[in-house]
Amino acid sequence: MKSLDAPALNSRLRHCVSDVDGAIARAHDRVELAVGELRDRGVSTRGEVGDSNPMVAITDALANFPALEIVIATHPAGQSNWLERGLIENVRARFDLPVTHLVSSYGLVREGVPA
Repeated sequence: MKSLDAPALNSRLRHCVSDVDGAIARAHDRVELAVGELRDRGVSTRGEVGDSNPMVAITDALANFPALEIVIATHPAGQSNWLERGLIENVRARFDLPVTHLVSSYGLVREGVPA
């Protein structure tokens, strides 16, 4: 079985004033969509909302699920804050598991046309 963890992403202001409900609801929506898509393709999977910091989310997920591989999906370079912070390299350095990086265009708008 595959395990999927989606971060509860929030703005700095909303995080500072502890307004996380919207971020958690959006993360639940992303998890449900991703799990549904994977199940439609015959992949046995489960999903949960994780910490907004991906390193913490991965650590938490690995404590609850004995993964054989870490798969990270991000927006493309230049549009992903986590890539600019070296997320993929940091995960590879910290965890003794293969890491696969997928680049998604889901939800991005290019030249006025939704991706």
